[in-house]
Amino acid sequence: MSGFFGGQRSGGRPKLCPACRTLVGADATRCHECGASLTFSLAAASRTLERLLPTTSPATYAILTLSCALYGLGLLWSIRVTGLTAGGGLFTIGGIDSSVAVRMGASLPLGVDLRQPWRFVTAIFLHGSVLHILFNMWVLMDIGPHIEELYGSARYLFIYVAAGIGGYVLSSFFGHFSVGGSGALLGLIGVLLAVTMGRRTAGMQMLRGQLVRWLIYIAVWGLLFPGIDNFAHLGGFAAGFGLGKIMADRPPATPQERSRAQMLGWVAGCVVAASFVVVVAHILRGS
Repeated sequence: MSGFFGGQRSGGRPKLCPACRTLVGADATRCHECGASLTFSLAAASRTLERLLPTTSPATYAILTLSCALYGLGLLWSIRVTGLTAGGGLFTIGGIDSSVAVRMGASLPLGVDLRQPWRFVTAIFLHGSVLHILFNMWVLMDIGPHIEELYGSARYLFIYVAAGIGGYVLSSFFGHFSVGGSGALLGLIGVLLAVTMGRRTAGMQMLRGQLVRWLIYIAVWGLLFPGIDNFAHLGGFAAGFGLGKIMADRPPATPQERSRAQMLGWVAGCVVAASFVVVVAHILRGS
């Protein structure tokens, strides 16, 4: 109608800045409020990625999916290598062959891990048996969504990966061969414990009591059963507790905080992706 009566056609509808959600013009290339690029930026890429993930706890479900997929691949590879062999007990049901775990990126003694640093990352998402992954994923789904809601998905992913790396740095220092996300999960518990420290409300005291009981159970479990990497637990917990002390325990509130959080999330995601790319390259080369 505007064209028929001689008017000019509109350039399009206004849009929202992906970083700060400010309304900007249809032809704008940069947000006038926070300065984020509207064509290519971490914020725009994050919004695009969010459409492909669940609307609630996307990082937790991404960790769950990757861990389960890698366990399934490792189990199939182990069956191909060793066949369907009967396990020696409850803890070895669906066990991953040690040579397969090494090829897929298990953490090894420090000398090896320093030459192949991707192992600090890949080991976080590998598991050694059915019981191992079931227990870890149960804990992940129990506490992960709460921490993701508290810190936001991007910072939560960074905390998970950073705590897992911290766990395997300590584990490899003491010469352990290890896989599993328990160090990262202890990091999440460490974050929550750091948040509750010094707060005297009834809710915080109750949560702190629950976390301390979790730590006692895990410590007793680690002392009673062989093969549990207590050093990975300790390193992950210490890394998570430290992060909980220095990070604000709320979702990013300002455009600057959101930009920093998105950067942390993308750094963590890219480190994980790059680490597994290196693993695949080594597998294809047969090294």
